[in-house]
Amino acid sequence: MKRTRLLVAAALCVSLTACAGSGGPPKPTKRQVAMIDRALATAPGAAQPSTIVAAEIAFARDAQELGQWTAFAKYAAPGALLHGSKGPFEIAPWLATQSNPPQAVQWKARTVVMSCDGAVAVSQGRLREPDGTVGNFVTVWERQPDGRYLYVFDVGGADVPQPPPPAPPVEAQPGDIVVTEIDAIQGLVASCPRPGTPVPPPPPISLGEDGKTEAHLSRDTTLRWRWEHRADGTRYILAEYFYQGRWLTGIEQSLVPIGN
Repeated sequence: MKRTRLLVAAALCVSLTACAGSGGPPKPTKRQVAMIDRALATAPGAAQPSTIVAAEIAFARDAQELGQWTAFAKYAAPGALLHGSKGPFEIAPWLATQSNPPQAVQWKARTVVMSCDGAVAVSQGRLREPDGTVGNFVTVWERQPDGRYLYVFDVGGADVPQPPPPAPPVEAQPGDIVVTEIDAIQGLVASCPRPGTPVPPPPPISLGEDGKTEAHLSRDTTLRWRWEHRADGTRYILAEYFYQGRWLTGIEQSLVPIGN
């Protein structure tokens, strides 16, 4: 980032006569610093999947330490949605009626897809209920004016059927190197379009008459995410991103219907 700041500053000096002089370029003025910061805000490298992983870790930790629904309220953006049995609904009024369960759900992200400018990200991963039930979740994050990431959409559900229980660990022998878990997180970042070159539109959305859906395109038009609530109650989430001239699927998740 420091190197990028210097490159941007050098580029500004080419066009600003104030940078001329035999004694070397002077320190940039406040106005020039503001111009540099605006350039950096959308420069390559602004999208860092690690920031979303960090947000997920903090979110999951607070769920354990502060309480599940307290954490959900803390990390929710204004108007955030939870996809329930009948479709997405605003989560804040619902959270106001909930009490924290004795034990919170545990989860970890496995995939993060981000728009080129880093303003929108979609994470997908695995969850475990206190009773041992496992499943999947998808969360959509948006960067706020203060730089924090808060979620605007969340959905989760159990695997049906549940996978078989893991085999008991093999007793380690002297000299063995034991690896208990390997966390591999896939980070997918959309390509930044060339200046003046519009991003081609994403693929058209097809949907039967018996379902409902809603799609959202990031402001820089490099990421699209959508939810679908099918007639049988299946909840479907898709995140697509623009990469090297074409649209790719980053996350696709179907969750079985749940009770009311």
